[in-house]
Amino acid sequence: MNIKQKRIILTGATGGIGTETAKLLAEQGANLVLVGRNKERLEQLKSTLHNPEQHLLIEADLTKPESIDFINNTCLTWRKQGIHVNALINNAGSNRFAYLAQRTPESIEKELQLNLISPVLLSQKALGWLERPGLILNIGSTFAAIGYPGYSTYCAGKAGLHRFSEAMQRELSGAGIQVLYLAPRATDTKLNDQRVLEMNKVLGNQTDKPVTVAKAIVTALKQEKTCRWLGWPEKLFVRINQIFPRLVSSSLRQQHEKITEFASKLP
Repeated sequence: MNIKQKRIILTGATGGIGTETAKLLAEQGANLVLVGRNKERLEQLKSTLHNPEQHLLIEADLTKPESIDFINNTCLTWRKQGIHVNALINNAGSNRFAYLAQRTPESIEKELQLNLISPVLLSQKALGWLERPGLILNIGSTFAAIGYPGYSTYCAGKAGLHRFSEAMQRELSGAGIQVLYLAPRATDTKLNDQRVLEMNKVLGNQTDKPVTVAKAIVTALKQEKTCRWLGWPEKLFVRINQIFPRLVSSSLRQQHEKITEFASKLP
């Protein structure tokens, strides 16, 4: 996709990855629809972007199902007004590092709502207003292919998003809409508390800057590559886990004591 002058919806716009992605897309001539929970932060982000008058805002909390209808109705109204959307980036997400026994049912439901259900429902609605040819880019995680202790529900949500993206790419064959999946590895954002930062350092887990992921998102839009995993050796672990999962289990078993130690220190 040539992103210049294209209208692109970006959920989770005010987060670490979202902010850097918005900046890069705006610099390259895209017209954005910034979606987030806090209107003040959305307006602040918009004011910092190239050609701020070209960008639109939608205040919506994607952990609430009614927000999907609100975004859908807004986009349908814009379409009638001649404002057409060319791409949707499902970037909003959350994770909490904790063992399943430590989680509340409410926190699990909220996490799955944001990481899986909302992107699925928003993608479904987008079929009614995305311009053809159009793109849906779902931002996942390497944890989608590596079941990592302490992130069971996050792994579940992102794994579901991966398979959803794959199925929709096949389902929409010939329909003029590409569905892509991009899986970053650990990223230095506010989603990770101090325990996670310390654990990654102790275990030697590599962490990317948000701008690194943002650059990959822009590249994914331009190249329209169906699926891409970021980071080394994480992308190797993804491949090994598909073929020889026992090898990955053995490697993680060696880290289990340390992972448990950090998980037990609830923030």
